[in-house]
Amino acid sequence: MATINFKREIADTFEHAIERATKALGAEGFGVLTRIDMHSKIKEKTGKEIIPTVILGACNPNLAYEGYAANSDVASLLPCNAVIREIAPGKISMEFVKPTAMMQMLGDTKLTNLAREADTKIERALANA
Repeated sequence: MATINFKREIADTFEHAIERATKALGAEGFGVLTRIDMHSKIKEKTGKEIIPTVILGACNPNLAYEGYAANSDVASLLPCNAVIREIAPGKISMEFVKPTAMMQMLGDTKLTNLAREADTKIERALANA
């Protein structure tokens, strides 16, 4: 199975981990455009419970522009998602999308090559979160 994201576990509170991820993504030029509190939405819509999970939709405007200019189908794969999960009290999983894996779905070598720069930035953000 292909790896679609970069992952790491940290010891922290859930909300502070979200702040750390947001700050680290920002340092790499990614702004957070959306925040989905998935656990709240699942509970609201289905009545079922899942572990606290937040999806941050992050976008680096320069990289998004380059990708879009190369192939407008890339818009379906934006923004880049960062998932923060509380897997146990004080134990957080951070999972940041691997842009090259997403671009490979389009079968466009130029996009995959452009995504390598995004991989580097995303991976560095994860390491610094």
